[in-house]
Order: sequence, then structure tokens, then C-alpha cells
Amino acid sequence: MRAVIQTGYGSADVMKLKELGKPTPGDGEVLVRVLAASLAAGEYFGMRGKPFPIRMYIGFPKPKKHFVVGLDCAGIVEAVGPNVSRFQVGDEVYGECRGSCAEYALAKEGGLAPKPANLSFEQAAAVPTSACTALLGLRDHGKVQPGQKVLINGASGGVGPFAVQIAKALGAEVTGVCSTRNVEMVRSIGADYVIDYTKEDFTKGDARYDVIMDNVGSHSLSATRRVLTPNGLHVPSSGHAGMGWVIAASLAGLFVRQQAAPFVAVTTTESLLALNDLIGAGTVAPVIDRTFRLGETAEAFAYLDEGHARGKVVIAV
Repeated sequence: MRAVIQTGYGSADVMKLKELGKPTPGDGEVLVRVLAASLAAGEYFGMRGKPFPIRMYIGFPKPKKHFVVGLDCAGIVEAVGPNVSRFQVGDEVYGECRGSCAEYALAKEGGLAPKPANLSFEQAAAVPTSACTALLGLRDHGKVQPGQKVLINGASGGVGPFAVQIAKALGAEVTGVCSTRNVEMVRSIGADYVIDYTKEDFTKGDARYDVIMDNVGSHSLSATRRVLTPNGLHVPSSGHAGMGWVIAASLAGLFVRQQAAPFVAVTTTESLLALNDLIGAGTVAPVIDRTFRLGETAEAFAYLDEGHARGKVVIAV
């Protein structure tokens, strides 16, 4: 099978297309014939090898031999391993697959769900990690309630558009922060207010928010907390700012009434099924910036590396 492997750490030229053997599913595993994959922040950090702890998963001092990149996928079940009960050969699925930038990839049964019927495979592949991050960050950790005021910093990237839509689905009044070129897109997906960060600094405004989901980490913690309500929640979701920023956000909650709710998003069948309901109702839809072919995965990483992706970058397999 064709697969994209990572040969080192650095820029997009560490991504190489290679012929590998088709994997075999083990206990509790599902082999998926991948029709589409998408790139998330984790793949970008993996390419760079930063923050450093990510190398514990990919490999140190260089990636493991034949390390296939990609995590999110959509496709058709090719085979199932022992003790798999939810899926059978031929099922259309989406979710988390190890090494999804390949023609075939393995997934844990608990990381997959039936593909939403109203999405194409490319659209479905754009959902798992980013949408689960937004769902868990806002619903479970941010505990967003109807009528609350929620700000999404970084509303136009991979997680941001899902966060805007999910916050609206939870009944919040939503403010999105993005650049000028993305203002209309963020407004079109449901944001009540949009702040163009090139013209206005949200941390210096008069508005106060019950929950801030920060996908960028572009401001100091003290500045961000200044615009929280006295009992507001700060949900840091920003590897771009570095692990130190996330840790500092957590520790700051020990000394102020406002609390931080850092978390690690995990893609599970239960979360995907919750998203299926929102997607099926038309409440949540993926925003796709560009689609590349499998042989163009290095180009896709280079585009992601520019830092201006509007929504998700998808790989059509």
C-alpha cells in the first residue's frame, strides 16, 4: 500500500511517499480502507518535533522506522480483528486511525463511529480530532450553559469553526476572534460577534466572558483572564503557545477565582456519536480549506506550516 512516512523532524520535506505492507488488525482493532484523512495540529507539532514530549510517541532522536503520519480518517471497514463487535466489513466509518495518510490504517474499535450519512468521506475526515477537541473543551471542561457568553480565540483554524458551532449549539452567545480575511466565514457559521484581531485586541475590550476557549495562546494569561467574568472558565487548547503556557494557565487557577480547564482531547465512539447528532441535525458542519491528494501530502504540510489555513486541510486517498 502507499503511505506517507516521516523521515525526520523539521519542515515538510521530511514527509515521503513509500510502499509498505498492508497492516493486519489485532485484538479489538479495525482495518480501514482510507478514502480521506485530515491534518490536525498534532501532525504539525509532530513534523516539527515540538513540543518535545511529542517525540515520546513519534520517536527519539528521530521518528520510528516507517512512522506513518496522520490520525483522522474516513473510509470503509476492510477487516476486523478478534473481539470487535460494533463494526463489520463494508461499514462506512470515521474517527481516529493510526497512520491515516495511507491507503489502509488500523484503528481501535473505540475510536471509530459510523460516518454521518450527510457528509462525504472528505468532509467526515475533517471532523474527528478537531471537533472532539471543541466538544470536550466546551461541553465537558468549559461546562457551557445556555445564555453564557463564550469567546473563541482562534475561531478560523482547525478547532475554531467547530468550537463556534458547538458553543452555539449549547445555547451560548458566541464571539469569535480571527483575522480580517476570515471574519465573514466565522460570522457565516454562527458567531454572534466577530473580532478582527488585526484591528482590535479582545483583551482590552469592555466585554466579559463566562468561558474563553483559547486555540492560539496569543496573549498573556493575565490579559486573557482580565476579560473573564469573576467565576469564568479559561479553556486553554493551544499547543502553538507551548506546553509551558498551558501549564502556567493551569497553575494560575490556584491563585484566582477564575479557573483554567486544560485537557487532552481523546477521540472516542461516544464523542463521535454526539457529533453525529449535531451533524445530522445540520447544527455542525466541517469547514474545509483545501484538499490534497495522498501524493501531495508534503505540500499539504507545507501549506499548514504557513499558518493561514481556514478550517481543515484534507488528504484525499
